[in-house]
Amino acid sequence: MARLERVTVPSVLEMKRRGERIAMLTAYDYPTARLLERAGVEVILVGDSLGMVTLGYDSTVPVTLEEMIHHVKAVVRGTSRALVVGDLPFGSYGESPGQAVRSATRLVKEGGCDAVKLEGGSEMVAAVEAVVRVGIPVVGHVGLLPQSAGRYGGFRVQGKTAAEARELLQGARDLQAAGAFMVVVEAVPAPVGEAISRALEVPVIGIGAGAGCDGQVLVTPDMLGLQEELSPRFLKRYANLAGTIVEAAGRYVSEVKEGRFPEEVHGYAMDAEEERRFRSGL
Repeated sequence: MARLERVTVPSVLEMKRRGERIAMLTAYDYPTARLLERAGVEVILVGDSLGMVTLGYDSTVPVTLEEMIHHVKAVVRGTSRALVVGDLPFGSYGESPGQAVRSATRLVKEGGCDAVKLEGGSEMVAAVEAVVRVGIPVVGHVGLLPQSAGRYGGFRVQGKTAAEARELLQGARDLQAAGAFMVVVEAVPAPVGEAISRALEVPVIGIGAGAGCDGQVLVTPDMLGLQEELSPRFLKRYANLAGTIVEAAGRYVSEVKEGRFPEEVHGYAMDAEEERRFRSGL
């Protein structure tokens, strides 16, 4: 059942305190946002994953701040209860805390989202502190960082050694200390995701981080089976909309070719006398 009250930063913190799991999904447009909210999704992430699943880029790197603002606006218009988080895209915050503040301010002021998300652990503390200082809620992101996946040689599991896992845990702790109210943990072994969740007072949202996290997030087009070529280990498909869409579009094509669509019920009638006058003048 959909939540009736507005989801806010304090309410997700309270969900963590009482042990209630948080459901997060991505959306990039108005109709999807409306449907996710109807389904009871508490947090909607307008992720820079839109670059790959909506705009056709090979990675998230080409996504611009202007593109993020455009899609955040659409999602915000489709929500009345969900907490909307907008991704800060690559190149919009890593240069300096000042750049992070300017980009976050635009995303919130022009896009209308409730919070922003940025990637990185301890190295992003100054940026998080600066953004929080001006009154913008921040979601952190550790583990696999899609914007800088090239330095790992691709999309690879992180935190597989004890040393790497400790570094991720410290990064998450540092983000919390800097003021982040939520941290996404991506593509890490389940024990690492659980340890980070237990160590932090703020909610930890996993994507490929095991069931021990405080909540989960998936990329909606992947979850709905729209991206048939993508199949990360952590993905569970809850539908096969690609097949449904292809079948429906194929039926439409056939009916158009065969003259079976539109039928009379799909058209508009004309007064018989007006039709006679119209035809007489042809």
